[in-house]
Amino acid sequence: MTTMDDPFGQALGELAGVLRRVDGTSIEKTCRMLAEARRIVVYGCGREALQVKGFAMRLYHLGLPVAVVGDMTTPPVGEGDVFFASSGPGETTTVLTLMKVARDAGATNVLVTAQPEASAAALADFVLVVPAQTMADDQGPAVTSFLPMGSIFEGALFLLFEVMVLRFKSMLDEPAEAMRARHTNME
Repeated sequence: MTTMDDPFGQALGELAGVLRRVDGTSIEKTCRMLAEARRIVVYGCGREALQVKGFAMRLYHLGLPVAVVGDMTTPPVGEGDVFFASSGPGETTTVLTLMKVARDAGATNVLVTAQPEASAAALADFVLVVPAQTMADDQGPAVTSFLPMGSIFEGALFLLFEVMVLRFKSMLDEPAEAMRARHTNME
C-alpha cells in the first residue's frame, strides 16, 4: 500500500509521531509563562500565522490579554510581556527582527520552532520545540514527511495549541461558558 492509498492515515500518523516527541515539561513551562504575562503579543509568518492567530483567539477566549502583531490595536511590548513567535525553520527574517525589538523593550521571547539551533532560538528566552519537517528541511535526504514543505509543522501547531488551551482551562480554572461568553457576536 502506498501513502496515496491512505493519505489521511499517513498524515495523521506523522502528526501523532511529531506531537509525541514534543516535551510535556516545555509545554507546561510555555503555558505558565503565557498565563503569568502582563500581556502576550503573538506572531507567525505565512501559514504558521494562521495557526498563531487561532491560538491568540483562544487565549482571548480564556481571558488572557493577547494581541497579534500587525493588528492596529497591538500595544507596545515591554517589561512583563511575552512575545510569542512561531518560526518553524528558525530563520524567518521578520521573526528575528521582532524578537530583537521585543528583547530590547524588555519583553520575554518565547519561540515555537522545529529548528532549536537556528538564529531565532538564540534570541529566545525559552524555546518550545516541535520536531517536524519545515521548509528548512523539506528537500533531499532530510525529508521526513510526505506532506509538502512545512505542512506537518503547521498541522502540529494546530493540535499543540488546542492541547495547550485545555491546559490553560485547567490552570486558570476557566469554564467553557466563560470562554463562550467572550466569543464575538459580530460574525
